[in-house]
Amino acid sequence: MADDSLVSHKRDPIKSTVGNVAAQRRRQYAVTVGKERREALVRTKRLCRGGIGGDDDIELDNDMMLDEEQSVLDSQTSSAVDELKKAVAYQGKGALQKRVSSLRGLRRLLSRSELPPVEAAIKAGAIPVLMQCLSFGSADEQLLESAWCLTNIAAGMPEETKSLLPALPLLVAHLGEKSLSPVAEQCAWALGNVAGEDEELRNILLSQGALLPLARMMLPDKGSTVRTAAWAMSNLIKGPNPRAATELIRIDGVLDAIVRHLRKADEELTTEVAWVVVYLSALSNIATSMMVKSDVVQLLVERLATYNSLQLLIPVLRSLGNLVAGEAHTTTVVLVAGNEVTDCAVAALVKCLKSEHRVLKKEAAWVLSNIAAGSIQHKKLIYSSEAVPLLLRLLSAAPCDIRKEVAYVLGNLCVVPTEGGSTSSRPEPVPGVIVEHLTSLVGRGCLAGFIHLVRSAADIEAARLGLQFLELVLRGMPNHEGPRIVEREDGIEAMERFQFHENEELRSMANRLVDTYFGQDYGLD
Repeated sequence: MADDSLVSHKRDPIKSTVGNVAAQRRRQYAVTVGKERREALVRTKRLCRGGIGGDDDIELDNDMMLDEEQSVLDSQTSSAVDELKKAVAYQGKGALQKRVSSLRGLRRLLSRSELPPVEAAIKAGAIPVLMQCLSFGSADEQLLESAWCLTNIAAGMPEETKSLLPALPLLVAHLGEKSLSPVAEQCAWALGNVAGEDEELRNILLSQGALLPLARMMLPDKGSTVRTAAWAMSNLIKGPNPRAATELIRIDGVLDAIVRHLRKADEELTTEVAWVVVYLSALSNIATSMMVKSDVVQLLVERLATYNSLQLLIPVLRSLGNLVAGEAHTTTVVLVAGNEVTDCAVAALVKCLKSEHRVLKKEAAWVLSNIAAGSIQHKKLIYSSEAVPLLLRLLSAAPCDIRKEVAYVLGNLCVVPTEGGSTSSRPEPVPGVIVEHLTSLVGRGCLAGFIHLVRSAADIEAARLGLQFLELVLRGMPNHEGPRIVEREDGIEAMERFQFHENEELRSMANRLVDTYFGQDYGLD
């Protein structure tokens, strides 16, 4: 049976429909890499400047020509392609050396600038002649230089990347075991750049059989080839179709290799493997279920606790968050309240909340929100941890995107877990209130932060979160003190802003709260 895209299991949030929307949003965030962002561009495509496999004969030019006039560079590139064509046509003595020398000259030009002259190379006819040089039976040095040129062409603009379509079958074929390891790795690098471009190219590569040989390249214990293959694989399976992720996890040895790399690999390889786990856990129910029943969660927690590298912590956090949000087994069996691994996870998430990096704070809050949506024991665990004072500060002072994630954590700490959810015949149950948690958090000043979210009328999700927490306060505070507390924080005025709001859900929610708790009889006692 085909695996459907991962269904959200964000357990018992302030209101489950809101949690489902939030989990869906975060899953889409996990599988979409915005190419306009520099850090995303670095992950999606990579220019190859240094040699593969530590080959001393493949040297990196130190004069990168960052300030070279583009027209001069383009002219040099066109000439280099012409020289390569002549070298390929030449059949006399020293033909191989001439081809390799010409390929190296073109490769160096394609590696020497922050904006490589890819367009000039393509217009000069580089792709067909590079495919000739990549043909089977060619010398390994020639294959390596050809694949290197194609790698850097694939790192160009979208239409430039798509110009490699005719070369893709050859690149895939060279991933096989008969290829020299540096050649296979360079071809994997080129295919990783292609896969990072868009879904259409990913589907083409999958149809041409790129998944299995790339997966096999990930199986050894170490080496740059394993690292490059893992990076290329993370681009190949990023979806949004979950089929590739499910096929990958079912390949013999892949899950064992992921566990082994997370346990023993160096930081660079662990980072690339963690990104593979991000997309597996974001897209595939089957992959998620298999990983949480292995040691993946425990190993992610260990990496989170012991490393400080932002490049590693981001995919580790996202993977952990996906596994917690997507598979109830994670909290019911693995992250059981009272277990050492659970205490370690919370401590590691607290470390991320203290970080100066906003992305770590946001990701850590998201993971905590899903743990806090678990059992009463999970809620008590986080409520009694060092996380709460940090979350309260972030709610009042952090940027809006972080405050929304924090709001989910604090809100989930205050509601009793409910069994099941809404159906067409059964309305969504109103969650019970954990009075001790609610009273304490309100007493520590969190209400002002939630009312500030209510005032974010343009941000529908933020306003909804704020209104839902106000409902908990109005309904759940002891001795019917909720309305007076909300009034003291100018909550009535904040809700009345929605009297004529264009969003029907928010308008109805705010008006209902005002009518129910601040109607004609309010204040008469």
